Amino acid sequence: MNALEVKGLTKVYPEFTLDKVSFCVPKGHISGLIGRNGAGKSTTIKGILRLIATEGDVAVFGRDIIKDERVVKQMIGYVGGGFRYYPMNTLAAIRKAYSPFYPTWNQGKYEKLLVQFDLSERKKVKELSEGMKVKFALALALSHGAKLLIMDEPTSGLDPLSREEFCDIILQLVREEGVSVLFSTHITSDLMRISDDIVYISQGKILVACPLKELLDKYKLAHFSSLADATASKAIGVKAVKEGYEGLLPRDTQISTNVAVTDTTIDHIIVHLERANEEERYAEFN
Repeated sequence: MNALEVKGLTKVYPEFTLDKVSFCVPKGHISGLIGRNGAGKSTTIKGILRLIATEGDVAVFGRDIIKDERVVKQMIGYVGGGFRYYPMNTLAAIRKAYSPFYPTWNQGKYEKLLVQFDLSERKKVKELSEGMKVKFALALALSHGAKLLIMDEPTSGLDPLSREEFCDIILQLVREEGVSVLFSTHITSDLMRISDDIVYISQGKILVACPLKELLDKYKLAHFSSLADATASKAIGVKAVKEGYEGLLPRDTQISTNVAVTDTTIDHIIVHLERANEEERYAEFN
């Protein structure tokens, strides 16, 4: 069973369209939602959560979010970047306002998470570091029994050690509690560490939705001494770098011996596919 199924999610704005977005998050998987700023990541998440009106279908563990909205939203925990509660509130005050919305609220689990995350309810939001704010948001999300975590840029603003700790926590939740995760981020190194699948959105459309390993195995990064060599090799999204040029090549491409190739990262794939898309759009208008 899939933890999340999104089919044909569409939202039309005057200058942007989320265009029939479809993908799934398998149960027990961490799926990374990637794309450049303005690609539609946050709009997709808002549409899934019904924070904006959209067309299309969303199901969580097989249950339609419109027909069974109250039940479905009990199964979802949301964690975003930038904790937006009143800074003068204590964590205790926030918990008291938050928990009544969830009949499944587990105070014992909440208190255990506070200990695990080294959080005190006596503290005010303004006294928390960015990493502690994210941990508190995660504690709230997990304490009502959420089985699907939807996270929108949760590690933005965190230092590398805090991001590492956060990713370790997410991995532990998936392995020990069977939580499923949709993780939107532009910090792709986090996804390289923990994600099972990648959903890549560009200009409001899904370009790739597949296992991470499949995506990384699809391309290799080629380094060329001249633009002519890159063009002759039909490299994808060629760009100038410090020493020559680089672009993507399908993994099974036969290349000449004077072309150096290395493994790709998510960053490489985004940069070069976006460049290729921009070139195609430019060609359409000229």
